[in-house]
Amino acid sequence: MADQYAQSGEDSRPTEIPTIRWEEPPEGPVVVLLDQTRLPAEEVELVCTDAPALVEAIRSLAVRGAPVLGIAGAYGVALAAARGFDVDEAATGLAGARPTAVNLSVGVRRAQSAYRAALARSGDAGQAAVAALVAARALHREDAEASARMAQRGLVLLDELLPGGGHRILTHCNTGSLVSGGEGTAFAVALAAHRVGRLRRLWVDETRPLLQGARLTAYEAARSGMAYTLLTDNAAGSLFAAGEVDAVLIGADRIAADGSVANKVGSYPLAVLARYHHVPFIVVAPVTTVDPDTPDGASIEVEQRPGFEVTEVAAPQVPVTGAGGGMPVAPLGTQAYNPAFDVTPPELVTAIVTEEGVVSPVTAEALEELCARSREVTIG
Repeated sequence: MADQYAQSGEDSRPTEIPTIRWEEPPEGPVVVLLDQTRLPAEEVELVCTDAPALVEAIRSLAVRGAPVLGIAGAYGVALAAARGFDVDEAATGLAGARPTAVNLSVGVRRAQSAYRAALARSGDAGQAAVAALVAARALHREDAEASARMAQRGLVLLDELLPGGGHRILTHCNTGSLVSGGEGTAFAVALAAHRVGRLRRLWVDETRPLLQGARLTAYEAARSGMAYTLLTDNAAGSLFAAGEVDAVLIGADRIAADGSVANKVGSYPLAVLARYHHVPFIVVAPVTTVDPDTPDGASIEVEQRPGFEVTEVAAPQVPVTGAGGGMPVAPLGTQAYNPAFDVTPPELVTAIVTEEGVVSPVTAEALEELCARSREVTIG
């Protein structure tokens, strides 16, 4: 089996270029993004000078992943305020750019609330813009801190469930530093296990149709010197059957009040496989991903993506001939079903790991208690 083996030496961050940052050049403030659609072939940055440009970057998946979308949303509000645009209009556009990821609207509301409060207090739009930026930067910092805490809590849980180390972890989509102000969510747990010598293998689902696992998770794993192997999504069942998976670690874009988890499409089949094969299925996400206003999985709005993402393949240096900018792989006129996410019911989730604690078993009551505890910590 050809795969990637762990490298010795000091670990490095998956990329030297920050996923998102705020800059203030002479011509005015901007939000700078690492364009994830160009990875792993190129590390190219996008410079967003207004909220509509950031909305397009979110919709095109140049920036993606629940936690960093919250950060992007907050910076987008701050950008509109700093450049003198309509803040409420910008906030509405940003919050609606991707409907399933609740962190996006949380980040938008946080910066928008800071702006409104400062404006009401001082009547000065300049001071209000500064307040929005302070809120965005605070969210960015808090997400990095949450990432570190999730990594440690997740590692402790893995060691409890799988004593002795040598963990063989299967993951889906991308959950590393590309989706976070820190080192990520589920990937950060695997990285923590790697750093203490307890990760035997990271199994990376390619994650069709946009290949976030193949293009992004494999990229981060390689840059971090982790032992990893890439597989097609439909090969996961054979891995479970062969006894090669000790745990599944995924992230989340929204967790309903009852513990239902919306994550990249393909997550639910993994949960079913894990339950049948008695393998822990663990979700790693910040508390901001828990949405108490969404009562259950059926209430989660699942984003439907364009069909050409399925009927065409986009890759660097491949001739562009399809309507969506890729190479056609299906007959002209083929209809495609392309939900961005699926929903896993709480009874299939072994545990939800957050920066504030671990919920297991996953129940509405346990999640409500966790969120209440988190609010008390924030207020305190």
